[in-house]
Amino acid sequence: MLIEDPDWSPTTKKILDACFEVHREIGPGLLESVYEDALALEFARSELEYRRQNPISVLYKGQLVGDPFRPDFDVEDKVILEIKAVEKIHPVHEAQLMTYLFLTGRPVGLIVNFHSPLLKDGVRRFLNPRLLVVDAMG
Repeated sequence: MLIEDPDWSPTTKKILDACFEVHREIGPGLLESVYEDALALEFARSELEYRRQNPISVLYKGQLVGDPFRPDFDVEDKVILEIKAVEKIHPVHEAQLMTYLFLTGRPVGLIVNFHSPLLKDGVRRFLNPRLLVVDAMG
């Protein structure tokens, strides 16, 4: 069972609505940066609060290590969105998103691959397993 924030599901719907709108308007085949710019405009239009390329530092035994990670979008402090424009989503893309979920504590993450002819085929949702709990009763 997921410890649910009742607000994350409507947030993911708004995010996906914006993604579908961008894909409908400009289609597949462009660079990720184009989709990122267009999504920022859609998020602003939809009054979604977001941070773009917001740095996430990594602590190892109390020390900052490496360069900060920068997820494409952190939306409403609930959803990490990674956008891609690739032939297919690979396990490394999924691992990247899971790392962002672990580091931020966000409950849900989305990977949206704008290269997909049908965008619905390029959407993957991931839940933060650190927020999953086992129901002891069953």
